[in-house]
Amino acid sequence: MPYAVLQGLGTYLPTRRVTNDELAGLFDTSDEWITTRTGIKERCWAEPGQSTGDLATEAGRRALKSAGLDDGADVGLLVVATTTPDHPCPGTAPDVAARLGLANAAAYDISAVCSGFVYALEAAANAIQAGRVERALVIGAETYSTILSPNDRTTSVIFGDGAGAVVLSCGAADEPGRLLGFDLGSDGTGKDLIQIPAGGSRQRGSGLAAAEDDYYFTMQGKKVFAHAVHRMSDSSLALLKSVGWTPDQVGHLVGHQANLRILRAVAEQLGLDTDRAVTNIEKVGNTSAASIPLALADAAAAGAFQPGERMLLTAFGGGLTWGSAALTWPDITPV
Repeated sequence: MPYAVLQGLGTYLPTRRVTNDELAGLFDTSDEWITTRTGIKERCWAEPGQSTGDLATEAGRRALKSAGLDDGADVGLLVVATTTPDHPCPGTAPDVAARLGLANAAAYDISAVCSGFVYALEAAANAIQAGRVERALVIGAETYSTILSPNDRTTSVIFGDGAGAVVLSCGAADEPGRLLGFDLGSDGTGKDLIQIPAGGSRQRGSGLAAAEDDYYFTMQGKKVFAHAVHRMSDSSLALLKSVGWTPDQVGHLVGHQANLRILRAVAEQLGLDTDRAVTNIEKVGNTSAASIPLALADAAAAGAFQPGERMLLTAFGGGLTWGSAALTWPDITPV
C-alpha cells in the first residue's frame, strides 16, 4: 500500500506589513486592545493588484524547491484551499497549476475556510494512497484583506494574507513525514457564525438587494471561540485514539492560528504544555487556510522540530468545519 509523505514545504507572505499601531489610526482601537484579545502584533496584506493565485503560485514554487524538484512535471494533483479565490468561477487551482508547469495535473479548489488546509491535505493523501498520483501539491492561500469591511474593527484587526504549500509524495510506511490519519467533521447548523452574506446564489436568487457590508466577511466572535476550542480539542482526541497515540507522545501541536487564547485553550484541553503549541499569530495574524503551513515553516526554520517527531495538526473554520491530521516530521528545509 502506498503512503503519503511530506516531502517539501514553502511559504510566501506579501511584503506589506500592517502593525497594530497603523490600524489604531484607522479604527477606535489600540495595540494593547488587539494584543490582549488576539495575541496579534502585526499582519501582512497584499499589495493592490496582488491576488490569492499570485501568493499561491509563489508558495507552490517554493514548496517544489524545498522538495528538490526542478519543476512540477511529476506532480499529478494540485489542491488549493482558499476562501478568497481569484474569481467565483473558474477555480484558482487550474491557473496556479499552469503557472507552475504542472502539465495536465488535476487541479481544484477546496472551500472549508480555516479548515481548508487540513481538508486539502486529506484529499491529496487519499489520492496518493489510492495510487492515482505519485506526487501532489497542497496550497493554502488567502487574501483576506480583500473581503474585510473597512467599517468592522473586529475582523479587520484579526486577519492577514499569505500562502503556504506542501509537496506530498509516495513513500514507505516507516518513512519520516508519513501522514498517518485524519479526522474531519462539519456542522452546517452553525453556518451563520462565519460567513459573507451576499454575493452567492442564496442572496442573488432572493431578488433582494444586499447592503454594502453584506459583501464583506462577518464572524460572531464569542460563539466562534467556544466552538473552536471544543471542536479542535474533540477532533484531536478522536484522531489520537485512532492512530494509537497518547497526548504525551505528541511532540508539537500545530493548530490553526485563529487566536492565541484559543490555541492555549486547546493545548490545555489536550493536557499539553502550552510551549508545545506552535504559534506565529503575533507576526502574521489569522491567515485562514494558510495558517498551518505558515506556522509549520516558521517553527521548522527555527529548528523546533526533530525528524521522526510526532505532530498533530488541527483546525476549525466556517461551515462550520473542523479537522485534524497526524504525521511524523520529515527531514526537510522549508523555503
